[in-house]
Amino acid sequence: MKYRVLIEQDEDGVYVATVPSLPGCITQGATRKEALTNVREAIQAYIESLEKHGEPIPPPITEEVIEI
Repeated sequence: MKYRVLIEQDEDGVYVATVPSLPGCITQGATRKEALTNVREAIQAYIESLEKHGEPIPPPITEEVIEI
Protein backbone atom coordinates (compact mmCIF):
# COMPACT_ATOMS: atom_id res chain seq x y z
CA MET A 1 0.00 0.00 0.00
CA LYS A 2 1.15 3.53 -0.65
CA TYR A 3 0.46 6.40 1.71
CA ARG A 4 0.99 10.10 1.16
CA VAL A 5 3.47 11.55 3.65
CA LEU A 6 3.81 15.24 4.44
CA ILE A 7 7.24 16.41 5.57
CA GLU A 8 7.78 19.85 7.05
CA GLN A 9 10.75 21.36 8.77
CA ASP A 10 9.81 22.90 12.12
CA GLU A 11 11.25 26.03 13.72
CA ASP A 12 14.02 23.99 15.38
CA GLY A 13 15.14 22.49 12.06
CA VAL A 14 13.68 19.06 12.78
CA TYR A 15 11.84 17.33 9.93
CA VAL A 16 8.34 16.23 10.96
CA ALA A 17 6.56 13.56 8.90
CA THR A 18 2.81 12.95 9.12
CA VAL A 19 0.54 10.50 7.32
CA PRO A 20 -2.84 12.20 6.69
CA SER A 21 -4.80 8.98 6.15
CA LEU A 22 -3.51 7.45 9.41
CA PRO A 23 -4.63 9.78 12.23
CA GLY A 24 -1.91 10.28 14.81
CA CYS A 25 0.80 8.67 12.69
CA ILE A 26 3.57 11.22 13.07
CA THR A 27 7.33 11.03 13.52
CA GLN A 28 10.42 13.15 13.04
CA GLY A 29 14.08 13.08 12.12
CA ALA A 30 17.15 15.27 12.14
CA THR A 31 17.25 15.06 8.34
CA ARG A 32 14.62 14.57 5.65
CA LYS A 33 16.06 11.11 4.93
CA GLU A 34 15.86 10.13 8.60
CA ALA A 35 12.26 11.37 8.80
CA LEU A 36 11.36 9.20 5.78
CA THR A 37 13.00 6.15 7.34
CA ASN A 38 11.19 6.78 10.61
CA VAL A 39 7.81 7.32 8.97
CA ARG A 40 8.08 4.00 7.11
CA GLU A 41 8.59 2.29 10.45
CA ALA A 42 5.73 4.29 12.01
CA ILE A 43 3.34 3.29 9.20
CA GLN A 44 4.26 -0.38 9.60
CA ALA A 45 3.76 -0.25 13.38
CA TYR A 46 0.46 1.62 12.98
CA ILE A 47 -0.92 -0.96 10.55
CA GLU A 48 0.32 -3.87 12.69
CA SER A 49 -1.47 -2.37 15.70
CA LEU A 50 -4.71 -2.00 13.74
CA GLU A 51 -4.48 -5.62 12.57
CA LYS A 52 -3.71 -6.85 16.10
CA HIS A 53 -6.81 -5.11 17.45
CA GLY A 54 -9.06 -6.14 14.56
CA GLU A 55 -9.50 -2.57 13.38
CA PRO A 56 -9.96 -1.70 9.70
CA ILE A 57 -6.96 -0.34 7.83
CA PRO A 58 -7.73 3.07 6.30
CA PRO A 59 -7.24 3.19 2.55
CA PRO A 60 -4.42 5.33 1.22
CA ILE A 61 -5.23 8.83 0.06
CA THR A 62 -5.12 9.13 -3.69
CA GLU A 63 -4.46 12.33 -5.54
CA GLU A 64 -5.58 13.45 -8.93
CA VAL A 65 -3.73 16.10 -10.87
CA ILE A 66 -6.05 18.28 -12.90
CA GLU A 67 -4.75 20.45 -15.68
CA ILE A 68 -6.67 23.58 -16.62
